[in-house]
Amino acid sequence: MGKVIAIANQKGGVGKTTTAVNVAASMAATRRKVLLIDLDPQGNATMGSGVDKYNVDATCYELLIEEKPFDDVVIKETTGKYHLIAANSDVTAAEIKLMEVFARESRLRKALEPIRDYYDYIFIDCPPSLSQLTVNAMAAADSVLVPMQCEYYALEGLTALMDTIRKLASVVNPDLAIEGVLRTMYDPRNRLANDVSEQLKRHFGAQVYRTVIPRNVRLAEAPSFGTPAMYYEKSSTGAKAYLALAGEILRRSKIQPAS
Repeated sequence: MGKVIAIANQKGGVGKTTTAVNVAASMAATRRKVLLIDLDPQGNATMGSGVDKYNVDATCYELLIEEKPFDDVVIKETTGKYHLIAANSDVTAAEIKLMEVFARESRLRKALEPIRDYYDYIFIDCPPSLSQLTVNAMAAADSVLVPMQCEYYALEGLTALMDTIRKLASVVNPDLAIEGVLRTMYDPRNRLANDVSEQLKRHFGAQVYRTVIPRNVRLAEAPSFGTPAMYYEKSSTGAKAYLALAGEILRRSKIQPAS
């Protein structure tokens, strides 16, 4: 059975979508079968995958609210060589509609049950808020990957986020675990970044990935070309860092490619 990893942080601008797109592409490059679910109404992961969010036949809305079959919703051609369930502004309506439906917290989990065996990894790009969409992601996921910048406020927010994840787990998914904490936009020349990084390692230990994602121009440019960094410029430090992260995740979970 494939592993479902929600990529979440209530704070925006921490590299959440960049991480979702690039770790999905890096994992697909290792011959794993990968699905990326864009649950963010901004649709940035969709655009970063080379898919026009304004010109898609179906999004997460159809999957969650209309309960369309998975094959009618999934997009199999992306620049990252993974499968995609897209998002656009229609997904905002899903947030409202979810309040009206039965078992609203488990809609995504139910939708993924028939196809989990097909994929090695399913990554979910969550909205930067604690919404019904995020709750659905947490209910469906095995674990949560938390990207964060090494700044003072981010460190403070991380403690609150971990507490929120624990509370959510107790209500919607008792098996939910922390996959790992990922340091993003890291500049080793910045003393505060180094101090926060050390505090992270002291507080969260092995949950902090050894891989660090650096500040990198190519990582910032790649989304405007609708492609993950490894296909935009594979020699860039950003692309190499996400390949290293994929390797670290694989070593932790020991999932072999699906046949």
